[in-house]
Parts: sequence; structure tokens; C-alpha cells
Amino acid sequence: MPVTVTRTTITTTSSSASPTVLGSPRSLYQPLGLLRLLQLLSTCVAFSLVASVDAYVGFSGNWCMFAWCFCFAVTFIIIVVELGGLQARFPLSWRNFPITYACYAALFCLSASIIYPTTYVQFLSHGRTRDHAIAATAFSCIACVAYATEVAWTRARPGEITGYMATVPGLLKVVETFVACIIFAFISDPYLYKNRPALEWCVAVYAICFILATVAFLMNLFDFTNALPIPFPSFLSGLALLSVLFYASAMVLWPLYQFNERYGGFPERRRDSLCSISHVNYVCAWDRRLAVAILTAINLLAYVADLVYSAHPVFV
Repeated sequence: MPVTVTRTTITTTSSSASPTVLGSPRSLYQPLGLLRLLQLLSTCVAFSLVASVDAYVGFSGNWCMFAWCFCFAVTFIIIVVELGGLQARFPLSWRNFPITYACYAALFCLSASIIYPTTYVQFLSHGRTRDHAIAATAFSCIACVAYATEVAWTRARPGEITGYMATVPGLLKVVETFVACIIFAFISDPYLYKNRPALEWCVAVYAICFILATVAFLMNLFDFTNALPIPFPSFLSGLALLSVLFYASAMVLWPLYQFNERYGGFPERRRDSLCSISHVNYVCAWDRRLAVAILTAINLLAYVADLVYSAHPVFV
């Protein structure tokens, strides 16, 4: 006897965009689908332009190339999963994964859009290579805006029941871990803190808070929030409070011991002779110290906001 096969579609709605049909090619013609196609195209063009002229030598160039390739690959995977209606088979929580990734991708492309022109493009001579690099920067900016738009569209609204990573505290976890990774890059030279207990404590603070924040959002992505002996919202509030206290100490100690002569610091940039050198891929020690101080302040503010918002969690 003849067999009739009917394709099943799943429809989801949000307050900021029209319904998206999943498990069907029609999902690509919805606003979120079109936005992801823009993300895919812009990241693909960015790394293709750079790769065509080998304009990614050194740490900064390699980082930007990684950011664009990574964002392209994961966006492609998300599109395939939604086209095939494979959300239930995906190993991570689909309530939390897409927006978590979109937030990371926005930060990746933002960093690439800043780092690439300031530490690489400006040192290129005029010509085809420089033109390709400038165009790649432009497409990186477009990708950043596209990913940020997805975060704005899909984040939780006040009073809405949703996944934790779509809430403000969840998005702040992404910011906190990303900023910590940048801090680790700047303090990769032990010379900045070795044999100085106060500065070694600051490095420990960055590492401990990064690990705790990573554990928190991984528990959400893998749906392990019920594995704790205490309610998960209480765990998050305690984590945020501990991180605020730790970062507050680092916010005091790092500038004090890096920029105060009384504690062996260097208050002026000109005292670092290497800072007079302008060279691609090189960031002098004083600039690294300043960057870490600024990033510490940014993360402290993020943790304070996290603590405030964690007092009123609404998620499932």
C-alpha cells in the first residue's frame, strides 16, 4: 500500500520578531534566518579577503582569522540544525546555546574589528593587501552588528520565562568570561606579576572568577542546574557576590602595584623604553598593565550588575 510521508515543522515565536518555522527551508526567509545568513556571509567574506592576500601574520592577525572562521563555522552549524529540525538531538540546551553563541560571536567580531585595524592594518603599505584588510574590517563590523542584533532580538524580556543564558545575568556571564580571556592574553608574560604576591593574587582572582563563571554557564548549556545541593539561583547569587569581592581587591591592588612608585610601579609610560617602539604585534609592558587595569574595572562593573540582576532571576 502507498505510504505518505509528512514533514513536521515546529514554530516558535518571540515578542520582537515574526514566527520562525524550524525544520523547514522557510526558516531562512524569516527575520532571524535572514540575519543568520548575513552573519554567515559577512564572516565568510572577512576571512576570505584576508586569506586571499595572507594578511594575518602574527598573533593579532591569527586571532582575527580564528574569530571570523569560528563564527562562520558555528553559524553554519546552527543554520543546519534549524533547517533539519535537529534541536532535540543537539547535545546542548537549545534554549541557551544560540544566544550564548551569538553574544560570544558579537564580542569576537567586535574584538577583531578593533584589534585588526589598530595592530595590523595600519602597518601595511598601500596596495591590494591593505585594501583587502580594510574591506575585511568593514565586513567584521557588519558581522558584529548582526550578532548583536540577534542577541537583542532573542534575549529575555522583563517577566518572561526563558533559559538562563537569555537573561541579563546569563549574558553578563559571557561578557565576564570573554573579558577574562583578554586579560589572560595581556598577562601572558609572567614578568608583569612574578615574585610580587599582591599581583599574583590578582592573577589568581582572574583565574578563579573565570572558572566559576564558566562552570555556571556550562551547567546551563548542559542542563545540569539541578545537580547542585542548593538552589541554582542561590548558587549564582553567591558566585556573583564572591566575584565582586575578589575583583574589588584586584581593582585596588593591580593599579597600586603597577603604577605607584612607592610599591615598585611605573606611573608614566615614557619610563618604559620599549613603549617608544611602534611595531606590528607588539604591546609594551606599560600598555599591558594599563589594559589589564581597565579590563579589571570593566569586569568589576559586570559582576556588580550580575549581582544586582541575580537577586531577581526568572528562567527555566
